Amino acid sequence: MFEVTIEESFAAGHALRNYHGRCENVHGHNYRCHVTIEGDRLDDIGLLVDFVALKKIVHAVLDRMDHQWLNDLPPFDAINPSAENMAKHIYDQVAEGFKDKPEVRVSSIRLWETDLASVTYRP
Repeated sequence: MFEVTIEESFAAGHALRNYHGRCENVHGHNYRCHVTIEGDRLDDIGLLVDFVALKKIVHAVLDRMDHQWLNDLPPFDAINPSAENMAKHIYDQVAEGFKDKPEVRVSSIRLWETDLASVTYRP
């Protein structure tokens, strides 16, 4: 089994609905995101996935959230923009970007809201 991981970052604001505490107020984070892809076989030149291709797919997802008010951005206009929901959304979108490459799959998304707090989503 091979794994390829990249780290990217973005900044965004949100407020948690129906939360009773400081995070119900408007605030923002400088998010860090690890995207890990896995697969059993390498291609003809010895790659699981090209870093350039992986970054292109991930940037297409994260760039839509970068410097945005998440509460107004689908799907977070309907579901809470919690780190957990964000990690699953990122997973779903990156996995969609690899739908034409069944030999690789998204293994996990790890999303940091702060340097000391992160969530991980694995299917």
